[in-house]
Amino acid sequence: MRDLHFSLMSFYFKIRDFFSPPEKLLKEAGIKPGSHVLDYGCGPGSYSLAAARLIGTKGKVYALDLHLRAIESVQAKATKKGLSNIETIHSNCATGLEDSSVDVALLFDIYHEIENPDEIMKELHRVMKPNAVLLFSDHHLEKQDIPSKITRNGLFGLQKKVKKIYIFSKEA
Repeated sequence: MRDLHFSLMSFYFKIRDFFSPPEKLLKEAGIKPGSHVLDYGCGPGSYSLAAARLIGTKGKVYALDLHLRAIESVQAKATKKGLSNIETIHSNCATGLEDSSVDVALLFDIYHEIENPDEIMKELHRVMKPNAVLLFSDHHLEKQDIPSKITRNGLFGLQKKVKKIYIFSKEA
């Protein structure tokens, strides 16, 4: 991703976040203090930072992105805001996290760009705890196609939809 594209995307997200605050959406979706959250495809970090505020000092946010500029942006913002519960991961698939270590995985507005979604879904499934949830949103996909895309491999089951977020449970 080029710097100009990243800067434009970051500006767009600032406007989006003003009208639809990430913290409010995450709270409505059920993120609680003490949770371990993986923000897969974190971009400039809107949801990572919001999750870090919601989970408090006993929780942990793993902000993963393929683009180094995104990782640097999240690190800088976390430092500036005094959020020490965010760890960044620079990767295109593997998280490096332990099996069953994540309570909530976020997959927001990135699925449409993923070249091999089956690998990503397997990795998310691996790192999620048995009772964990996957919060999903991608405005580039047709709404009616989202449940079948995420549940097709039997790794996740649709729980419910809360506003713009689909909530999937980890299947055994």
